[in-house]
Amino acid sequence: MSDARFGALPQRPGKVIAVHLSYASRADQRGRRPAHPSYFLKPSSSVAASGGTVERPAGTELLAFEGEIALVIGTAARRVPLDRAWDHVGWVTAANDLGLYDLRANDKGSNVRSKGGDGFTPIGPGLIDARGVDPGALRVRTWVNGELRQEGATSGLLFPLAQLVADLSQHLTLEPGDVVLTGTPAGSSVLVPGDVVEVEVDAPDAPGAPSTGRLVTTVVQGENAFDADLGSLPAADDVQRAEAWGSRAAAGLDPEPAPADEQFRLTPELREKLVRAPVAALSAQLRRRGLDAVSIDGVHPMHPGAKLVGTARTLRFVPFREDLFASHGGGYNAQKRAFDTVGEGEVLVIEARGETGSGTLGDILALRADARGAAGIVTDGGVRDHDAVAAVGLPVYCRGAHPAVLGRRHVPWDADVTVACGGATVQPGDVVVGDRDGVVVIPPALVEEVADAALAQEEEDAWIAEQVAAGHAVEGLFPMDATWRARYDAWRASR
Repeated sequence: MSDARFGALPQRPGKVIAVHLSYASRADQRGRRPAHPSYFLKPSSSVAASGGTVERPAGTELLAFEGEIALVIGTAARRVPLDRAWDHVGWVTAANDLGLYDLRANDKGSNVRSKGGDGFTPIGPGLIDARGVDPGALRVRTWVNGELRQEGATSGLLFPLAQLVADLSQHLTLEPGDVVLTGTPAGSSVLVPGDVVEVEVDAPDAPGAPSTGRLVTTVVQGENAFDADLGSLPAADDVQRAEAWGSRAAAGLDPEPAPADEQFRLTPELREKLVRAPVAALSAQLRRRGLDAVSIDGVHPMHPGAKLVGTARTLRFVPFREDLFASHGGGYNAQKRAFDTVGEGEVLVIEARGETGSGTLGDILALRADARGAAGIVTDGGVRDHDAVAAVGLPVYCRGAHPAVLGRRHVPWDADVTVACGGATVQPGDVVVGDRDGVVVIPPALVEEVADAALAQEEEDAWIAEQVAAGHAVEGLFPMDATWRARYDAWRASR
């Protein structure tokens, strides 16, 4: 074969198929374990030989390595059973499934741009005969600048190698020379220009301990930037940084959220208390505890009779700027991701800076939030398709209607960060309660205390109202002096 890029392979592969998540260590790092394997395609033009370079394109920051075991198909496989699938694998080799996380969001899982670039699939340098190794006893290791960064064994796979071959053969014909990238273990992270990454696959327990040798790739800085007139530009947010680096801490971001069993939970019992407690009473109790800046001002309910109770998820818009909208506004942007991931019982709180000159959501996104079980939406901006949004029935608070689309005034920037909405600071996980009087934000640590106090105050105020209705003067009764307090306590004790 004349093309040196494919020198480690028997021929240029007709297709390169990669697995999304397959190692338990990687799945646990990502916080999700798939029940079944899923796949994406890489072009054969992305294949590169050992000893080459890969460009980190201009204007990007998140080029990540993924050391992997690559299977090279030896004989055609179509609808093969599991117990015969390994017979169709000719060779095992090393691969580096490089990916550019700056382009990941708008690929929506296809990875066409984020993982399909020239040189993004180094393979080699040597082949191991699949007949001479146990597919359950292979090892992959990755070094960056001589430091071991990844080590995984096929015994730690969620889906055995033969299962991947058998599963793929249900859907398409695996042809001789095709390559299957079988996923990466934990430890993948970001590379910078000048880094040298090496990947090796071996079978340490097999006779002779066969090895592929080290697959070597050097990162260089690219000079060519992407053209906004042709397509969406690279965009790196904190979600992509955390995924590319492996964790929020590794990316230099705020500490990881507390484990789920340590986080605040809005239990059904506590939610029921908040449903019964008027926002005015909650606001009064918050003020007594020194919190007077927790009202989301200027927003109005589409359904005044509906009560809003839930934990906050947040979305932040920044002022419109043409170049930033070109890079962040199109495709699967932060706005769409937020509506696509809002959870049951959560309130999506949107920072729109009080700008009412465009919509911040419409009926499609309201339908998506409702379908996911969201408790409601609060935006200090406008809503388009106002009547259609209202017809969804989801509690929505906004500053009014506007027919214009988002891009007239806003750039969807990021989600799940601290935001300012209607003059109030809102953090993910805060408790949001709304009724006809307005919306308040309650710190999780105070929720139960404030709810109980508000309900107790409501009971007291109802008794006072009965006394006033019976003809008593408010002097000494509202607020209660010692005499009236004794009467109230006696009434409560008699119940």
